[in-house]
Amino acid sequence: MQLISVAAVADNGVIGDDDEVPWHLPEDKRQYRERVADYPTVYGRRTYEMFDDPPGSAYVVLSRTERAYDRENAYHAESVDDAAEIAESLDADRAYVLGGAGIYALFQPHLDGMVLTRVPGEYEGDSYYPEWSEDDWRLVEREEYENFAVERWERTGTNDR
Repeated sequence: MQLISVAAVADNGVIGDDDEVPWHLPEDKRQYRERVADYPTVYGRRTYEMFDDPPGSAYVVLSRTERAYDRENAYHAESVDDAAEIAESLDADRAYVLGGAGIYALFQPHLDGMVLTRVPGEYEGDSYYPEWSEDDWRLVEREEYENFAVERWERTGTNDR
């Protein structure tokens, strides 16, 4: 099973500011939801709780403290391995990691792929996508939109799973 992160990232690495996305790109939101709709999604607890209607077919919520969730298809995970095992038990060939910043950083060494929306400009923010080396990744696809581009990256070496 593949682990793939999905994030919108400004030129300066910002992905959020005060638990909000600092830009408004409806077309990106639409393609993002369509991409992950039929697959398990992995979130940190705070990010999961921000969604009224989280995207994905099932929700794996990484948290140090087990909680009851109000959706029957939400699962608690305590580690990267636990989250991957839960997603795999759902008969999925991939799971999408949807943040926040700490979850992206935790999963980065374990990812097989990344789908990054490139948002032009520098934004004020307090959340950043983790740094990564293009030496370990290959750009497979880049699709241009009017106000952003979506890049699909695949890891060229091995991950830590």
